[in-house]
Amino acid sequence: MSQNKDRREALKKIALGTAAISTAGLNYGCQDKPQNENENQPNDVAMKGNINHSVCRWCYNDIPLESFLEQSKALGLKSVELLPPGDWDLAKSKGLTCAVATDSFANIENGFNDPNNHTHLQENYTNLINSAADEGLPHVIVFSGNRRGMDDETGWEQCAIGLDPLVKLAESRGINIIMELLNSKVNHIDYQCDFTPWGVTLVDKIGSSNFKLLYDIYHMQIMEGDIIATIRDYHQYIAHYHTGGVPGRNEINDSQELNYPAIMKAILETGYTGYVAQEFIPAGADKMAALQEGVLICDV
Repeated sequence: MSQNKDRREALKKIALGTAAISTAGLNYGCQDKPQNENENQPNDVAMKGNINHSVCRWCYNDIPLESFLEQSKALGLKSVELLPPGDWDLAKSKGLTCAVATDSFANIENGFNDPNNHTHLQENYTNLINSAADEGLPHVIVFSGNRRGMDDETGWEQCAIGLDPLVKLAESRGINIIMELLNSKVNHIDYQCDFTPWGVTLVDKIGSSNFKLLYDIYHMQIMEGDIIATIRDYHQYIAHYHTGGVPGRNEINDSQELNYPAIMKAILETGYTGYVAQEFIPAGADKMAALQEGVLICDV
């Protein structure tokens, strides 16, 4: 415990201190807030090179984007993700990519399982997929939507119908569409794609190597546990990973129940070469120190 404490204190000395975050849920569109002008920039950090590190922007929305990009780059990250198209050029100018593209129309509750959403989503995702492909980005995120009493078979069928033209476009453009697995127990009540087997069945139904899953470790620990065995069994269905501490979705250190170094090693053992994104909400004021700690924990 004393070693972990000393490590966190050392990290804090080289990372940025910011005001406490105020975030409830996946609000990717929050406006940036001013940052203390006297805060120090984190030092450049050398990574081992086995993991391509990314971070989800929404967890740090109160840090101005340009500053956050610069600091993320200094921490050894290669990507800041869940950015809309208007932010991609700035990320690129800072030496970063956006591993997972999104935009304001992407909606967790109202997704592809409802045919009433298909036309709207297809029109908007067509533009997003083409723009992301033009930029050389690897993934575009999609959501199943909430059940609202819908059975699994109907959900799979409607998602497959709605996604079909987009998956064909993704195939032609060399980009992946990834559906996120989210928990329906704590954060996203009634969300349909809430267990790995549900998502796997949809991937099989669609039958394209350009449609896979975003395996969110935090969400799936809440829903089903058995994280390492699931990764080993279903890794061929997974194109991207997110982190988060359980319980609480905070730091991924020894304050929570998951063993992230072991999970990262299991991911590497599958031959995975994509990105792993930190998606936890820092509980303390020093959010960049928390991010650096998370990245170092996962840098196996």
